[in-house]
Amino acid sequence: MPNRPLVLLALLVAGCSGGAAMTPPAPTNSPAPAPEAKDATSAVARASQSDPSTPTPPVARKERHVEKLHGQELVDDYFWLRKKDAPEVLDYLRAENGYTEAMTKHLAPLRDRLYGEMLGRLQETDVDVPYKNGAFLYYSRTEKGKQYPILCRKLAKDGDKAKEEVMLDLNEIGKKEKFVGLGPVAISDDGNLMAYGLDNTGFRQFALHVRDLKTGKDLSDRAERITSLAFAKDNRTLLYTTEDATTKRSNKLFRHTLGSDAAKDALVFEEKDERFRLHLGRSRSRALIFVQSESHTTSEISFVRTDKPDAPLTMLAPREQGHQYYADHRGDELLIRTNSASKPGGPKATNFRLVVAKVASPGMKDWKEVIAHREGVMLSDVDAFAGFTAVTELEDAVPQIRILDGKSLSLDGSHRVALPEPIFTLRPDRNPEFDQPAYRFRYESPITPSTVYDYDAKKRALVMKKRVEVPGGYDPARYEARRAHAIAADGTKIPISLVYRKGTSPNGKNPLHLYGYGSYGLPLFPGFSTGVFSLLDRGVVYAIAHIRGGGELGETWHEAGRMMNKLNTFTDFIASAEVLVKDGWAAKDRISIQGGSAGGLLVGAVTNMRPDLFRAVVAQVPFVDVMNTMLDESLPLTVEEFEEWGNPKKKDEFAYMLRYSPYDNVGAKSYPSMLVMTSYNDSQVMYWEPAKYVAKMRAMKTDKNPLLLRTLLDPAGHGGPSGRYERMKDQAFVYAWVLDRLGVNDAK
Repeated sequence: MPNRPLVLLALLVAGCSGGAAMTPPAPTNSPAPAPEAKDATSAVARASQSDPSTPTPPVARKERHVEKLHGQELVDDYFWLRKKDAPEVLDYLRAENGYTEAMTKHLAPLRDRLYGEMLGRLQETDVDVPYKNGAFLYYSRTEKGKQYPILCRKLAKDGDKAKEEVMLDLNEIGKKEKFVGLGPVAISDDGNLMAYGLDNTGFRQFALHVRDLKTGKDLSDRAERITSLAFAKDNRTLLYTTEDATTKRSNKLFRHTLGSDAAKDALVFEEKDERFRLHLGRSRSRALIFVQSESHTTSEISFVRTDKPDAPLTMLAPREQGHQYYADHRGDELLIRTNSASKPGGPKATNFRLVVAKVASPGMKDWKEVIAHREGVMLSDVDAFAGFTAVTELEDAVPQIRILDGKSLSLDGSHRVALPEPIFTLRPDRNPEFDQPAYRFRYESPITPSTVYDYDAKKRALVMKKRVEVPGGYDPARYEARRAHAIAADGTKIPISLVYRKGTSPNGKNPLHLYGYGSYGLPLFPGFSTGVFSLLDRGVVYAIAHIRGGGELGETWHEAGRMMNKLNTFTDFIASAEVLVKDGWAAKDRISIQGGSAGGLLVGAVTNMRPDLFRAVVAQVPFVDVMNTMLDESLPLTVEEFEEWGNPKKKDEFAYMLRYSPYDNVGAKSYPSMLVMTSYNDSQVMYWEPAKYVAKMRAMKTDKNPLLLRTLLDPAGHGGPSGRYERMKDQAFVYAWVLDRLGVNDAK
C-alpha cells in the first residue's frame, strides 16, 4: 500500500504471523467473528482411511467457475470459498484447522519449550524512553501478564517527582474485546485532548474516539473508518481522513468541530482517482497540516495552516504521473524531497533530490535544488528541526543518518552518524518538538536488541537512552552476523544477511531458514528477534534475502522487481538459496523458507518454480491468487495495486502475471512440506486466497508431504492476533513446525 506500514515489517523479520499490507481486503463482508457453522458436509469430502489414528486431510468440493480473457480460460474450482460466513465455507475452514491441529499435536512439547524460551527473553514489565511534547513527557509501558501497552505521560517540569497519568490502558479494552488494534493518535496543543482510533476486529477499521485527558473520559465525538487525523491550533478543530466502506481506500478529508455531530462534518476534499489514497499529517513546526494523495508511483501534496483550519487547501505541485514528492516545513520554507528531473527533459531523480520552496509560493516553478540526485545513494527521508536537519540515506542496502548543521541544506560540512556494526537497521523515533537539540532514532541488528539513541547535532554526541533488556542470560557474543551475496542470472548482485551461532561453519550440513519479501519498494533490513535465537541455538542459520522489488538499494531496486520485472524477485530468491548451498551455509535438503503477505506470493511462486530446492515452506497471509484478485475491480484496493503488479485487462500484463501467479501455476508434481496461515478477518489478503490455494494444491500435488492450513477464526488481522503473548504463541507454533521439518526437534 502507498502508506507502506514499516511497523509490520518488523514483525516479518521477527518471523511473527503477519506481514506488510498489500492486496485487496473484503468487499462488503462483515468483519465480525466467524459465526458457528451448521453441518455442511457437502463442502468437505473425507478421504477413506484404513487407520483411524492417521489424520486424513479434508478435500474441498469442486464447483467450476470460469473467467475468460484474452482468448484464455481461467478455471477456478474453489471460487465458492469467497462466500464469507457461509456455513459450508466455515465448515471447510474448521475441518482444515482440525487437520492441522491433529498433524501438529506431536509438536506440543516443542511449542511449549519454544514459547518458554521466547517468553524468557521478554522483559515483560518495561517502560519506553519518554519523549517530550509540550508540557509533558509521553511514554508507554507494559506489565507482566498483560497483552497490551499502557499509554502514559508525566508533567516534564516535575522531573522525577512527576505523577504518572494513564491516558489509555489498552488492557482495559481487551477485557471486553478479543482484538485491540490502536490506530492513529493525535494530542491537542494544550495537552488536554487525545484523539485516537480503535479496531476491535482485526479488519483495520478504526473508529474515532476523543478522550478528555483531564477527566480520563471519552467525549461524545465519533466517526467511523478513520485513517489519519490531526488537531488544529485552536484545540477544537480536528481534521481526519476516512476510507470507503467497500474499497477501504482512504479517500475523504473532513473537518470536525469538537462537540458537533460528525454526520454534519464539512467535506474538505475527496480523492476520486481510485489509484490514490489520502493521508494527512501535521508538520513538526506545528504550523501546517499536510494532505497527501498518493498512488504507488505518483503523489500530490496540499496544506492548510493550523491557525486557519477553515481556509482552502494550498497545493504544492499538481500530480504528474510518475512524480513522487514529500514535504516538511521550517520557517518560511518547505523542504521537498522529489524524484523530479533537475532540468526540463532531464533524467528522473530516481534516488530523489532535495529542493526548497517558499510557503507563500510553493509551486514547482519556484523550487530550488539544494541536494542533487546521487547515484547509489537514496535520499529516503528528511526531518527538519529549528537548529539542524536529519537526512536518512540508503547506501549499499544499509540505512544511514546524515546531519546537516544549522539551517544549512548543503551536503558540504554535513556528516553521517557513526554506528557500531556493519549490518543493522534504524528508523526515526519520536521527535515531536521542533526546537529539540537531539535527533532520536531506534537502532538494532540481528544480535543487538532495539536501542534508542539521541544524537546531539551540535555536539556530535551519540547518547544511548535505552537498550531493551533481554533476560534469560542472552549474550550477543555467542552470535555472529555477516553479509553474503548471490549473483542473479543477469549479473545483478543480491545482498543476503546471515546470522548464526558462533562456531557455525559453512560445512554444507547446516539447516537454514530463509526469509524474503521483495515488494512495494519496502526495505527488509535485518533486525533483532528474540524468537530467532531459538533457531540459532539449535544450529539453524537464519538468512534474509534482499531481493529486487524491495527498497534495500533504493527505488531502482524496487523498479527492477515490479510490474513487468516481477520475475526478478523470484529468481533472486532462488539464486540466494542456491548460493547458500554452494557456499556451504545450507545443506541442500535442509532449507526452509518463509514469507508473509507479498512475501507469501514470493514463497508461493518460488515453490512452484523450484519445489526441489526447499524442504519446508511457511506462507503467512499469502497473496497467492493474483489473477482472480487483480481481475476483480470490485474488491478493495485492486485498482490501487495495478501500479505494482499490473492490470490483467491489458493483454501483455495479463500474460506476464499469469507466469508467476502461485494459484494459477499449481501443478501435478511433488511439493515440499507447507504450512499456510491466514486470518478470517484479514483486510489486506482475504482468507479465501490461502484457502483456495491449499484446496487446489491438495487436489493436484503428487507427494505425501504435509500441507497444512491454519485459519484464525477469532478476531485477528493481517498481523495475526493483537496481544503480544498470543503473537508469541503463533511464532512458537511456526518455529516448532519448521524445526521439526528440518529434523531439529529436541523435544521428542
